Formats: sequence, structure tokens, C-alpha cells
Amino acid sequence: MNKIKVAVNGYGVIGKRVADAVLAQDDMELVGVCDVVSDWRIKMAVEKEYPVFAFDDLHKNQMKDAGIPVAGTLAELIEASDIIVDCTPKKVAAGNIEKYKAANLKFIVHGGEKHEVTGHSFSAENNYETAIGRDSTRVVSCNTTSILRTLTALKRAGLLKKARGTLLRRATDPWESHLGGIMNTLVPEQEIPSHQGPDAQTVDPELDVITAAVKVPQTLSHLHYWNVQMTRNASKEEVLTAMKSSTRTLFINYDDGLSANNAIKEWMLAKGRPYGDMYEVALWQDMLKVVNDELFYAYVVDNQAIVIPETIDAIRALTGIETNAQNSILKTNQSLGI
Repeated sequence: MNKIKVAVNGYGVIGKRVADAVLAQDDMELVGVCDVVSDWRIKMAVEKEYPVFAFDDLHKNQMKDAGIPVAGTLAELIEASDIIVDCTPKKVAAGNIEKYKAANLKFIVHGGEKHEVTGHSFSAENNYETAIGRDSTRVVSCNTTSILRTLTALKRAGLLKKARGTLLRRATDPWESHLGGIMNTLVPEQEIPSHQGPDAQTVDPELDVITAAVKVPQTLSHLHYWNVQMTRNASKEEVLTAMKSSTRTLFINYDDGLSANNAIKEWMLAKGRPYGDMYEVALWQDMLKVVNDELFYAYVVDNQAIVIPETIDAIRALTGIETNAQNSILKTNQSLGI
């Protein structure tokens, strides 16, 4: 079987995880990773023996001066690849797209970019088939991914009428919390709905969903509270059965000591997950409450990891190496230990 040649542009929080995940697939080959930095972050790619590319000649010289073996520039990485996953910071990817288009290279961007950048937004359990053979897609953000996984499961079961969610958002990524973020305060987003609800509708316009968000002084994850009006009265057991149709939702209990996001993170580390990553939505099943046709639940989102399996599935969809969503999802789940 000919493997899909995958490039990763941006070797940061998401990029390093995408590169590792690509390496775990038997139908993909990691051609290389590209970045502009010359510090410990890209040196980790060297330690893993990933081919390292520089964004341009200027950064290539800077990397060489730092003792980093450089395989080439982004232009050469593009030429050697079938598809590129752009994991550069917010708004940077939009500036790279013309390079990909000029080379007739398929590409994936992430939730920091606008839907209009690709004209298609992706969530594997929701709209895999619509991405097959496309030139590009946008894997939606961590929060939006979690919204789609849970609400789509309810929708498939014919239970979803409308959903209202409150999002407690981490202030910054853990590795850079010394550089910025907030402390000893809560910062509500000014606009209601916050952007996550409308973002979910770029994948499924039929969703009646409104979100409000608050930035909180911690870095480990996001926490969502949801109030859903169902189409009819239902039991808790029926709701849980519907939710479990998502293979990327993890059901947890307070009674197991998993009562906070730091405990969940420690659990993932104990399970041997790379970086302590949790690819699933961690939903408290013992907190979930049903009152007639109203549903209340909460869950935790690992903002650094949840989009990784979605990205792997998006690679398969765009390149057409797997046209069945469930086959791709199963393959990705098995390779990542989901």
C-alpha cells in the first residue's frame, strides 16, 4: 500500500501531536515538520529523528547556527508531500494557504482560522463524507469539536431540540503560562453567543445551539456545562445510550476520584498517554441529570489533544484513502489508544 506523504507546518502544541499521530498510522508517512524557531521545541523533533524544515532561508540559517540539521525549506517540504497540516499560530495559516494552492497541495488548517479560509469545517463523527476528495478543510477548535461530538450523538438518537452551554475556558496553554494569561480573575466573553456555537453550525447548520464563555485562571483544560431541551421526555439511561454512540466520549464518575480536571490529567498520565493527552470528551455520567424533557450535563475538554484524532481522519478524507467514516475513526482510535 502506498502511504500518504504528510507534512506538518508548525511544530508547537498541536503540530508535535499531529506529527506523532501521523507516525502511528500504517497508511501515512511523516515527510517532515517545519517551523521558525530554533529552541528546545524544534530540537525535540530532531531527537525524535523527524526531518526538520525551516520556513525560509533566513530561518534555515538560524536553525543551522543553533546546531539543528535542516532538511530544507517549506517550499521543498511542500514539493515532497501529498498533504500538509498547518498547525501554525492563529491567523498565520491563512498567509500560508496561497503557497499550498500554488503547489496544488491538499491542506488542513485548524480552528483558529475562519471557516471561509477553506469553505469546509470538519468533525469526523459528523461530516466525514463531505470532506472526501476535497482540496482542503478546517478541523474545528477543541471546544467546537466537543460540542459536535455530544450534540450530534443526541441528534442521531432523535433527542436534540436545542442546546445552551456555558464554557469555562483555560486562559493559555500550560507551556507558556509564564508568558501571559490571567490570574485571580474571571473574564467573560463580551458577546453572546460566544463563537463556539456559531462555529459548530459551520459543520451542522441544523444545530440550535447557543454558547457563553468565561476565561478562567487555569491552563489544563476547558469545562462545559450544558442545558439541553430534548424533543421529548427521556430517561437518563436512554440519554447515556445515545451519548455512547460516540466512540470519542469517555464516561467518568465522581466516585472514582475524577472530580476535577487536574485529577483527570493525572489519570491520563497514569494510563501512559503521550503528554498525558485525553483525545476524548470526559463526561461525568453520575452528574448527568434528566428532568422530563430537560437534560443537564458537564464535561472536560483537553484543549491540546481533542483535535488530534479529527486531524488524522481529515487526512484520510481529503486524500480519499478511506471513504468510510467509521473505518477511519476505528483505525485512528486503535492507533491512539482511544
